[in-house]
Amino acid sequence: MFMDMVEFGVGASFVNRHLIIELLAALTLILSVGVEIRTLVRLLRRQDQLVRGLQIASGALHDLMQAYYDSWGLTPSEQDVAGFVIKGLSIAEIADLRGTAPGTVKAHLNAIYRKSGVTGRGELLSLLIEDLMATPLLDEAETQRSAAEWGGRGWKYPPRSV
Repeated sequence: MFMDMVEFGVGASFVNRHLIIELLAALTLILSVGVEIRTLVRLLRRQDQLVRGLQIASGALHDLMQAYYDSWGLTPSEQDVAGFVIKGLSIAEIADLRGTAPGTVKAHLNAIYRKSGVTGRGELLSLLIEDLMATPLLDEAETQRSAAEWGGRGWKYPPRSV
C-alpha cells in the first residue's frame, strides 16, 4: 500500500497523518474493548449476586414453610396440598396433580386451616409473607456492598431504571 502511494506521488506528510489517525483509531478500539470487558465483568458479578439472593429467598421460603408444617403437625399429604395452595393452584388443579378427588383436597384444606388457625387461602399466604418480610434475607454487610455497587446512593436494591 505504501508503495502504491509513493507511485502516485502522495507525500510523506499524508502517509504520516494517515498512520497517526489509524493508530489513534486502533488505540480507541482497544480502549473501548477494555471498557466493555470491565462492564461485562461487573454485570456478571451482579448477576451472580442476584442469583444468590434468589436462592436465599427460595430457600428461606421453603424453610419457613417446612417449619410451619412441622409446628402445625401436617401430614405429608396436607403438606403437599398446602404447598400447592400457596403456589395459587385451584382445588381442581390440586386434585388433578395429586390424582385424588376434589373432596379429598377440600378435606385436606379444612384440616390445614384448622391446624394452622387460619380461615382461608389468603390468610395462609399472608402468614408466610409477613414472616418473610419481617426477617431480612441479606445481612447488613451484603446490603451495604450492594448499595456501594449501585453508586453509593444508599439503595438496598437497584433502581428500576437499571
